[in-house]
Amino acid sequence: MLKRLDEALISQEKVACQFAHLLYYAPRANSMIKSIISDLGNVLIFFDNNIFFKKIAEVSPLSEDEVISKVLAHLELSRSFDMGKVTPEKFYSLATQIFKAKIDKSAFFFIYNDIFSLNMPIVGLLKSLQSRYKLVLCSNTDVERFRFIKRKFPEVLFFEKYVVSYEVGFMKPHPRIYEAAIEEAGTRPEESVFIDDREENIIAAEKLSLQTILLNPDTNLKHELQKIGVTILG
Repeated sequence: MLKRLDEALISQEKVACQFAHLLYYAPRANSMIKSIISDLGNVLIFFDNNIFFKKIAEVSPLSEDEVISKVLAHLELSRSFDMGKVTPEKFYSLATQIFKAKIDKSAFFFIYNDIFSLNMPIVGLLKSLQSRYKLVLCSNTDVERFRFIKRKFPEVLFFEKYVVSYEVGFMKPHPRIYEAAIEEAGTRPEESVFIDDREENIIAAEKLSLQTILLNPDTNLKHELQKIGVTILG
């Protein structure tokens, strides 16, 4: 009898484990995702600011390491540019003074902007969802880099709405930029999934009841989207 009891308990444990597995991999109850809000940098396109640091050092008496130190010491300038509080002309003037760089405005912004490359698998995946979901881009960026990206990478211009920090006046993880993205999506927060590569941005989004996916190099985005109820064909 004890043997049969043990076998019955083991069988129940197996059923429970299988049920838990199905629950984990099934779409979340009542998720009903209607919109997808995605970051830009290191999601749809990769970026490497070290490319800019190296090139600006070539027209400056500063070494590359000294350039990086200057950047870290003047982060508020970059933040102000990203929030639209500084014009491109002012940014160029202040940045070239900080770096002691001898370079004209056009050349400066070329090397400042030319740091991106496409993440085609993610671009293709999200683009395939545009007929079934409201797609909103939500990015911390400045007017010069966003203009450059639109010109060089038209492949990423498949979103219905674009919420960018230099227009909104706030940067992630400030709640105001998420609220602007939710408003543009026209759906309830719990009906939206937010994708970003920075944990602090994900945490801030969750506080507003957005469903989230933290994207890192090991993330299977297709699988994560399916887990929360996003229908992906093919």
